[in-house]
Amino acid sequence: MLIKIVDLEAIADGRIDTQFRRWRRPTVKAGGTMLTALGILSIDAVEPVTEDISDEDAHRAGFADAKGLVASLATRGEGQLYRIRLHHMGADPRIALRTSLDDLAEVEVKLARMDGDVPWTRAVLASIAENPGLSAQQLADSLGLERQAFKTRVRRLKALGLTESLETGYRISPRGTAILGR
Repeated sequence: MLIKIVDLEAIADGRIDTQFRRWRRPTVKAGGTMLTALGILSIDAVEPVTEDISDEDAHRAGFADAKGLVASLATRGEGQLYRIRLHHMGADPRIALRTSLDDLAEVEVKLARMDGDVPWTRAVLASIAENPGLSAQQLADSLGLERQAFKTRVRRLKALGLTESLETGYRISPRGTAILGR
């Protein structure tokens, strides 16, 4: 489920706690979480609803009234309409992990497992370290990888706190620098 940055900011501030989506089947479930650009969201409820949306629900979703919300939904394809209740749980835990130099030996074990038979983790880390801000496509090309395969690998490294995304491209984190230096 993609959420606009302006809505993420409103959720983080507590100004809205509801989103509406049309889906063939929901892509989130109650009790789950979502990692977003502004931290972790908790999914409190996912309920199918009719087009008869109250003004209160529209306000909770950041709209002036139900009429405006229904008009915005008209352009969002087909499928069952769902009301999603959510709230901001806190900051992205990967942010604090980026500067942590704890458990580096454990991270190295995880990297070896990720490498499998074809080592790639250190090559990707080194490439990002040498080329901060270079686009994913350019980095992928330099490593002989498809762009999507490269981005998948970077997401796995990011989950360990080793890289961070920039407006364009990536940079190595202090934790990633420490791993490369070992």
